Amino acid sequence: MSTATQSATAFWITAPGRGELRQESLPPAGADRVRVETLFSGVSRGTEALVFNGLVPESERERMRAPFQSGDFSGPVKYGYSSVGRVTMGPGPLQGQIVFCLYPHQDRYLVPAAAVLPLPPRLDPERAVLAANMETALNACWDAGIMPGDRVTVIGAGVVGAAVAWLAGGIPGTRTTLVDIEPKRAQLAEALGLAFATPEQAEGDQDVVIHASASEAGLALALDIAGFEARVVEMSWFGSDRPRLALGQAFHSRRLSLLASQVGHLPAGHRARWTHRRRLGKALELLLDPRLDALISGQSDFEELPEVMPALARGGGEVLCHRIRYRNPTAS
Repeated sequence: MSTATQSATAFWITAPGRGELRQESLPPAGADRVRVETLFSGVSRGTEALVFNGLVPESERERMRAPFQSGDFSGPVKYGYSSVGRVTMGPGPLQGQIVFCLYPHQDRYLVPAAAVLPLPPRLDPERAVLAANMETALNACWDAGIMPGDRVTVIGAGVVGAAVAWLAGGIPGTRTTLVDIEPKRAQLAEALGLAFATPEQAEGDQDVVIHASASEAGLALALDIAGFEARVVEMSWFGSDRPRLALGQAFHSRRLSLLASQVGHLPAGHRARWTHRRRLGKALELLLDPRLDALISGQSDFEELPEVMPALARGGGEVLCHRIRYRNPTAS
């Protein structure tokens, strides 16, 4: 390996609200490792905004660690989990393949061969940055136990909420509605083949309600529109916030179930047969639908990330998944 390929450039969060590009050395190559030259990575605004703004509670700092994170959440920290690149060194079957890896924003890296997953042949690398989001959405649908014919409402039309609604809408007979406070999200719902409503328009008596808005008002709405003995699935991660719940009203008389969904663990009903790798592989297959390009709201170059990330972290409803483009000559 030449001197040029022994170093890498990575994005580090140096303090709440600030980041910079840093040079670092790559670890020694080994027989069981692959070198990946990054093509694209994805910034998923929800979790990464909390990390960038230093809002990870101390109690969650170990559980929230990404697979190849460096540093810790008190900072500095190198964080991210959506990288697509080309294998330029590694075992024969992987050589030259375009792969997905749960790696932070970095232009090249060395990881164990088992940490990368080749993209399906017809999947565009640009869309593959959504794999971690789709994996989260798939896990949520399993947790929710959505059945054919169910009335389903998903509150919060961010990238994960929209992906959940898209999956639910594909189950035969379901009537799935995507709800968001931003009326412009109706265009996203239409692109995904879904009904749309603002909170005031959301219909009640739902069989399954999935909350993904990370807001107290959104969670209150989820409880309000759930039908008798319905399931309300909480996907939002509130960081250090403590939302208030109206559990003294009709929560008990309607016998509601409030469930947590988190991608770090497979649902109990799937653990005997599914692995995290199998789930990620299925998420990549699901991304073959070109309609999902609607979940990518922008793109910028890797060199611009220190200036772009603050804007993304405060972007509110305008940001879905933001794609980062890398200019790696050896990866083309």
